[in-house]
Amino acid sequence: MGDPPPPPPKSVPAVEPDIRGATTIRQQLAKHTNDASCAACHARFDPVGFALENFDVLGAWRNSYRSLNSGEKITGIDRAGHNFVYRVAGSVDATGQLRDGRSFKGIIDLKIHLLSNPRQLARNLLRQFTMYSTGTPVRFSDRLVIDQILNRCQKNGYRTRDLIHGLVQSEIFSGYQTTNR
Repeated sequence: MGDPPPPPPKSVPAVEPDIRGATTIRQQLAKHTNDASCAACHARFDPVGFALENFDVLGAWRNSYRSLNSGEKITGIDRAGHNFVYRVAGSVDATGQLRDGRSFKGIIDLKIHLLSNPRQLARNLLRQFTMYSTGTPVRFSDRLVIDQILNRCQKNGYRTRDLIHGLVQSEIFSGYQTTNR
């Protein structure tokens, strides 16, 4: 959400954690974050992922996980005429808590929390647009221009259209740097 985690500590090896026996995403993450050096970074981004748990890999809404091993067996034929078999596993848990202590019960609650700081959302969106359109991340020297664009867009509630227009008309996008800064 515009607040990237620091790089992993050098002491953390590049190996996968032992998640044997874990059956849900939360259980896998709990096993992974038993290490304090992993837990500190995961506290920054895991909650947002928890809020998205109701969406499956294709973006469809789900209230329960699927399993191949245990649970109620479901069979059928998909839209392409192929047979399918899966089992209904446990219910999805989309609750979480942000680092500042605010808790949420799903994606709607998380959205409400995030919308409480529209400038932060707009700043992140503008930074992403900048990286996409220029091929380079926002540099320290670009922060003043980003703030100027945000200031101009504030009166209309940081509309996406205004952010894009502000970026395209800026020296960040054109590559022209003024010397009067």
